[in-house]
Amino acid sequence: MSHTESIAATSPFPVSRYWRGLGLWNLYFLCKLALYWQGAIDFDALSNLVFAAFLLIPLPPLWLHRLRHLIAIPIGVALFYQDTWLPPFERLLAQSSQVGAMSPAYLLELASRIISWHWVGGFFVLAVGYGFVAPWLRVTVPVVLALVWLGVAPLIPEGISGPVRSAQTVSPEGPAQVTNTAGQGAASIPTPAEEASDSVLDDRLEAFYADEQQRHTAFTERPSGAAPFDLLFLNVCSLSWDDIAVSGLEDHPLLDYLDVVFDNFNSATSYSGPAGLRLLQASCGQPSHEALYGEVPERCHLFDNLAELGFESSMVLNHDGHFDDYLTLLQREGGLDVPMMSTAGMEVPMVAFDDSPVFRDLTMLREWEAQQSDGAEAVFYNTVTLHDGNRYVGQRGFAEYDVRLSQLFDDLLAFLKQLEAEGRRVAVFMVPEHGAALRGDRMQFAGMREVPNPLITHVPVGVKLIGLETPRQGEPLHVSEPSSYLALSELTARLVGNDVFDDTSPDWSTLLADLPVTPAISENEAVVMMPYGGVPYIRLQGDGWMPYPQ
Repeated sequence: MSHTESIAATSPFPVSRYWRGLGLWNLYFLCKLALYWQGAIDFDALSNLVFAAFLLIPLPPLWLHRLRHLIAIPIGVALFYQDTWLPPFERLLAQSSQVGAMSPAYLLELASRIISWHWVGGFFVLAVGYGFVAPWLRVTVPVVLALVWLGVAPLIPEGISGPVRSAQTVSPEGPAQVTNTAGQGAASIPTPAEEASDSVLDDRLEAFYADEQQRHTAFTERPSGAAPFDLLFLNVCSLSWDDIAVSGLEDHPLLDYLDVVFDNFNSATSYSGPAGLRLLQASCGQPSHEALYGEVPERCHLFDNLAELGFESSMVLNHDGHFDDYLTLLQREGGLDVPMMSTAGMEVPMVAFDDSPVFRDLTMLREWEAQQSDGAEAVFYNTVTLHDGNRYVGQRGFAEYDVRLSQLFDDLLAFLKQLEAEGRRVAVFMVPEHGAALRGDRMQFAGMREVPNPLITHVPVGVKLIGLETPRQGEPLHVSEPSSYLALSELTARLVGNDVFDDTSPDWSTLLADLPVTPAISENEAVVMMPYGGVPYIRLQGDGWMPYPQ
C-alpha cells in the first residue's frame, strides 16, 4: 500500500468521499444558464462561481451538509434576483407602501405579467430531463465547467470567445416631420469625444445639470389692451408615442387638430409625482430628481409666474389625488397651493387600481368651464384615465388601454371643439406625464415604470390655440429638436407676452423659433437614463453606468 493510500485509509474523514456534487442546485444553475443564453437575464460569473464553490466544499457530517442547503436557499434567491434586469431590491422596498394600496386583483394581474408560461414550460422540460439524466451522468461536472467558462471568456480576445452581447440603440420615432420650425435654443448637445466610462458619463451628467441651472424663462408683462385668454395644461398620465402606436391610434383626429406637435419631447421621468412637479417647475432648466423637492427658486414655478401677470391658478383632477399623496405634493412642492375642483355628486364611470373613483374627462372639463370666471385663468388638469389597472364600474376585468385612449382622445377633441364653437379664447397644452409602458423589455415587464427608458419618456406634446380670429389651417407644425418642459414655459411666455388673440393670425415662425433644446436625460429616484454616442446608458443607485439592455 502506498503512503498516500495509507493516509486515506487511516483518516477518519476521507475527503474524496464527501464531494457530493451540486445535487438539485444543478437545476438552479441550468435554469440560469438557459435564461442567460436567451438574453433574459444578466449573469455575474464570479458571484455564481463563489456560490457553487460554497455548495461543493466537502462537509463530512450529513447534518451540516443539509444545513448548508437550507442556508443556501435565501442566498440563491438573492443571487438570482441580482442577475435579473429588475431594479435593486431596495427600490421595491421603497415602493412597499404604494404596493399595499393596490387592490388584490391588480396585484394578481401584475404577477401574471412577470410569469412567462413559455418559460414555465421550458423549466418543466428541463427539470424532467435533469431527473432522467442525473442517475447516469454526473451533471455537476458540465455545470461547473460552464460557470468557469463564463468567468474566463471575457478575458479571451474577441473572435476566440464568440460573440459578446452589446446594447442596442433605442430610437423611438414620432410621426413624420412636416416642418422643422425650432432652432437650437440655449443648450447644446455635446458630441462624444471619449469612450463611455463611469467617470466620463458622471462628468457629462454633472455638466448637464450645471448648464440647466443657468437657464430660465423671462416672462414679460402683457401688452396693454391685449385680449384675455385662459391657459389649460392637460397633464395626461400614461401616454407615450409608443403607446399610441401599440394602440393603433396614430391617425386619431385629435392629433391633426393640434396647431403644434413636439416630436421629440422628453418627460424626464416615468412617475406621476415628479412629472407633475417638472411641469409646475418648468420655468427653469431641467433639475435632478432630488432638486425637485425642497427649496426651489420662485422664478421656476410656472403658475407663480403666470399669477404675477394676472392669471388666476386653478387645479382640476379626474381622481381624488390621494394615491402617493399626489395632491399634497403638487400643493407643497409645485407651487400650486390651491384646492382642487370639487367632484361631489359626479357620476363615477371607472375605478382605479386602488378602487378610488376616476371621473370621465369630458364631464370634468365641462364642469370646469361652467365654473370658470370671466378673468384669465391658468388651469392644471390631471387625468388618470389611462393609468394601468383601471376598470369600468359594473364590468369584470380591467379596461383595455386602446378603448380608454380612444375615449380620452374623443373627449378632448369634443371639448376643444365645444370651446371653439362657443368662441372661448384658450391656449391648450397637452402634456403627458409619461408613457404606460405597454411593451416591456428585459429590465421591466409591461406596465412597470421604475426605469424611465425612452419608450416611456418620449411623449406626444401638443399645443392648440382656440378662439383665434384666423385659425391655423392645414397639418400641425412640428418642433423636431429634443425638448422638454423649459420649451413649454418659453412658448407660454411668448403667448402671454404677445397679443396672439387679436384680429390677425399669430406669427407662428416667431413663436416657435429657437425654443430651448434639452437632451433626453431622464431620472427617477436612484436611476438615471442618459444617451451617449447614440446608446442609452443607465445608472442605478450604488452601481456604475451600463448600456441599457435591449
